[in-house]
Amino acid sequence: MQQILPDLWETEVERPAPGLNTHAYLLTRPQGNILFYNTSKDSAWPVIQELGGISLQLLSHQDEVGQPLQLIRERFGAKLGIHELERDAAAKFCEPDLLFSESGPLIEGVDIIHTPGHTPGSTCFQVTGQDGLVYLFTGDTLYRAEGGDWRAGMIDGYSNRPQLQSSLHKLRTLAPDVVISSAFSGDASHQHLKDNEWQQLLDDALAELG
Repeated sequence: MQQILPDLWETEVERPAPGLNTHAYLLTRPQGNILFYNTSKDSAWPVIQELGGISLQLLSHQDEVGQPLQLIRERFGAKLGIHELERDAAAKFCEPDLLFSESGPLIEGVDIIHTPGHTPGSTCFQVTGQDGLVYLFTGDTLYRAEGGDWRAGMIDGYSNRPQLQSSLHKLRTLAPDVVISSAFSGDASHQHLKDNEWQQLLDDALAELG
């Protein structure tokens, strides 16, 4: 694991398919640490234990489910949260403790943003981090592609294009300081944003989505 921000740690990269990379992210908080997304890397467990464990694991969508969910619950006593439309996929491995539906506050400092399109229950998480920085975890609704471009997570025959377009317009109204996707291609899944850069990134993603 490596520390990328004062309160945010990134797990070792995983490559579930050719050209596709993933990380999970541990947000350290006095109220209890949160793991965003999922990881199967055993190298993460001792570091996470030293950092205070995991109180809550949040999945952005069903593509992140897998056997590690049960391991994380057993090892750290972590509760699991996912959108209610994706509950059945998660329950094959670990019964969720927390199901959410509408956008809004989830717990202190964490807002959920329902962004259907990539999958029906795709959800982004907006977090107020240390020093007041705003982190936006986009799952696969918006991912960082080769060369650093941000693209919509549209998979023909799997995703819903009109819903995804609407979700990107919703994300465009936000003002994050750091954006962090789940899947990515290239060298990194996160980016620190400059003034007004976010809206342009979304405009480019929407134009490519069509």
